Amino acid sequence: MSFFYGGQAVIEGVMMRGQKNMTIAVRRPDGELAVATKPLGGVYTGLLRRIPLVRGVIVLIESMSLGIRALLYSVKIAVGEEEEIPSGVFAGVIAFSLIFAVGLFFIVPLFLTRGLDPHISSSLVSNVVEGSIRLAVFVIYLKVVGLMPDIKRVFAYHGAEHKVINAYEDGASMEVEAVRGYRTAHPRCGTGFLLVVLILAILVFALLGRPPLWLRLVSRVALLPVIAAVGYEAIRFGAAHLKNRLVRAFVAPGLALQSMTTREPDDRQLEVALTALRGVMEADNLESAPTQQEAVPG
Repeated sequence: MSFFYGGQAVIEGVMMRGQKNMTIAVRRPDGELAVATKPLGGVYTGLLRRIPLVRGVIVLIESMSLGIRALLYSVKIAVGEEEEIPSGVFAGVIAFSLIFAVGLFFIVPLFLTRGLDPHISSSLVSNVVEGSIRLAVFVIYLKVVGLMPDIKRVFAYHGAEHKVINAYEDGASMEVEAVRGYRTAHPRCGTGFLLVVLILAILVFALLGRPPLWLRLVSRVALLPVIAAVGYEAIRFGAAHLKNRLVRAFVAPGLALQSMTTREPDDRQLEVALTALRGVMEADNLESAPTQQEAVPG
C-alpha cells in the first residue's frame, strides 16, 4: 500500500485526507449527507512532506489547518448555514487554538512546577514533575471534554473514522457491514501522537536543566516543532513495525488512551466516514500516480 489515508472527526461528520485532496462528509439536519472535496495545497503534498523530521512539522501544521477548516465547514452544515466563513474567522480560530493548547499543556504546568521548585533540589526531578503535571492536565482535559454530549458524538465519529481506516488497510469491503467489527483504535491516531509529544517533552526539557524562567518559557514554545517532528517519526515507525513486541509495547499507551477520545459509532456514523473515504479516494484516482507518504488519523 503506497498511501495510508487518515482523517479527523468533526461536528456530525468526518474529514479524510488523501494524496492530493481532502473530502469532508457531514450529516445535515435533515439527515442527508453534504460532501465537499477540496484540493490540498502544495506544501501538504510536495517534497517537504517526504523529508524525515521536516515532514513532522508539516504534519503538525497540516493537521491544525485542515482540521480547523473541516471543523468550521462541519459547523456551517450542521446548523444549516450556507454562507462562506470569512478567512479572518479561520485565522482567529487557529491563533486561539495554538495559544490555548500551548498555554494549557505547556505554560500552566511550568508555572505550577515553579511554585514547587523551592522544595525540589534536582533539575531532573523538577522537569519530571512538570512533565507529570502536563500529562495529568492532558488526561483531565480529555476526561472533562468527553463529558459533553456534543463531544461524545464527535468521539463516536472519531471511532467511525478509525474503523473505516482499519478496514481499508485490512483490505475489507468499504461497506458498513464489513467495517462494523473493526477496532475504534488506530496506531497512527493523533491522540497517540500527542501523548508521544508530551512524553518526549519531558526528555528534551530535562536536557536543558532549570534555566531562568524566561528561557524556560521560550524553550517550551520554540522547541515544540522539534519535539513534534521527532514524535511523528516515532508514531510512523511504530505503525510500520507493529509485529515487533517492543513496538507493540511502545504504541500500547497511545492505543489505550484512545478509549477516551473514541466511542463506538452507529451505522449512520460509519456511513458518513465511508462516504468521506470513498470521496477522497475517487478524487485521488483522477490525479497522478500515488506518492510515498501518509496522513495521520485523527
